[in-house]
Amino acid sequence: MSIDYFQRGDRVAIRHLTPADRAEFTRLAQENRELHHPWISLARTDEEFDALLARFADHEVRQGFVICLPETDELVGYVSISNIVRNAFQNGTLGYGAFVSGRGLVTEGVGLLLRHAFDTLGLHRLEINVQPANTGSIAVAKRLGFRLEGVSPDMLFIDGAWRDHERWAITADLVTG
Repeated sequence: MSIDYFQRGDRVAIRHLTPADRAEFTRLAQENRELHHPWISLARTDEEFDALLARFADHEVRQGFVICLPETDELVGYVSISNIVRNAFQNGTLGYGAFVSGRGLVTEGVGLLLRHAFDTLGLHRLEINVQPANTGSIAVAKRLGFRLEGVSPDMLFIDGAWRDHERWAITADLVTG
């Protein structure tokens, strides 16, 4: 299989999310619903996937990626950069999730995206917002060198309620390799 990945690591690679990912992405989102609840709600239907893909149409503001096993192109996770702001800020908000957990594949994929964001996109800072009880997502952030900057009460409306989120950030100077 010859896929053009723009970042490749030891075990995973990343590429942009495409319409061809619809069936596998929605199937995996359905199968892993409990893994993501109550933290996030992934696109589980064709309509939700198409809406997700449409949000990534303006690459200047947001970009969506899949984390894959390069030998098979099997999806193991996803990662996105949204709220990209240029000029003096050079900042974006990072989101990520796993279809395969406990093996470090998403951590490696997010690490690849950090290099892309800082080296290729020229961003200076990336932030993530994580519910305090989401220990898996916080572990990814810690492994990659993000620093805790504070808590935002009632930040996002998720699963029927306003949820507090911890704000984690990393700057380009903290990412090596």
